[in-house]
Order: sequence, then C-alpha cells, then structure tokens
Amino acid sequence: MYQDIVGFALSTPEWLHTLAEVGTDAGLFLFAALFAVAAWRAWRAPARDLALVVAGPAGVVLAYIVSEVVKTLVQEDRPCRGGVATIAACPPLDDWSFPSNHAVIAAGAAAALTLAWRGLAWTVFPLAAVMAFSRVFVGVHYPHDVAAGFLLGAVLAPLFTLLLVGAVTPAVRLVRTRLSPR
Repeated sequence: MYQDIVGFALSTPEWLHTLAEVGTDAGLFLFAALFAVAAWRAWRAPARDLALVVAGPAGVVLAYIVSEVVKTLVQEDRPCRGGVATIAACPPLDDWSFPSNHAVIAAGAAAALTLAWRGLAWTVFPLAAVMAFSRVFVGVHYPHDVAAGFLLGAVLAPLFTLLLVGAVTPAVRLVRTRLSPR
C-alpha cells in the first residue's frame, strides 16, 4: 500500500507536492490559532471551559511525549530508507518511523480542541486526517505509522487534557480575579 500511495503521489502535480510538504506544518499552526480563538471565546465562560482550552495544548504535548517513548522502544526504520523515490527528503537515521508524531499532534490537537469547542469537530478531524495522510503521501511514513499516531493522539491528548483540567481550573479563576477591575 505504501508504494502504491507514494507512486501515485509522484505522478501528481508539483504544486500538490509542495502543498503536502508545507501543509502538515501549516495545519499545526492553524490548530494553534484555533486554540487562541477558543481561549478568546471561553474568556468569559465558566472557568472550566477556559481551563479545557488552556490544558489542551499540554495534553497534546504529553501525547507527543508518549509517542516519542514508543518511537524509541520500537525503532522502526523509515520506509523512505528502502531506496523508494519520495516527495520529501528522508529524515535522519535516528528519526524513527513508528508512530508518526505529526499524526499524534494533529489528531491530539483536533481532539483537545473538540473538548473545548465541540462545533469544530467536523472541521478539525478531517483536517487532522489529511495532515496525517500527507506523511504517507510525501513518503516518510508507512500507513500503519500514521494510523497508530492518529489513534494515540486522538485518545491520549483529550485524556491528558481532562486529567489536567482540575488543576488548571483554579489557576484560571485566580488569573481572572487578578485581571478583573476592582
């Protein structure tokens, strides 16, 4: 399947290659911007709502850390090291393939954003799926790397977010108290 996808990708127009390479990282910036907008929307909402937004990125970071631990334990070589022509340059030798960190971050951000702003789900999950798939499209991951990363991010980031929200909510209340006019 990997070679079929990469072979198809190489037959697509050059602008799509660029979009696939740049789009994954650009999508992560879009998720960061959505967290900022979600925080703005939740500023006057109950403290727990804003705490969900604040804890979301931390949940994503914790899911990423788990992903890095799994990568170190599994140490699966990148598929692009097998002499297959790819769109993207193959990452360094010590940068393992399983699971895809981009997929973890994209799915984790989508899931954490959805906790804080449910209406975004129909937008952020398809975007995360496209961002994750682009890692196979450009040739740097196997499909199972991306599927595992997506699952890890979608499950762990909201779990960590919910675990953190209890500690963040009092901090949100304190900040609001300090910033409110007397």
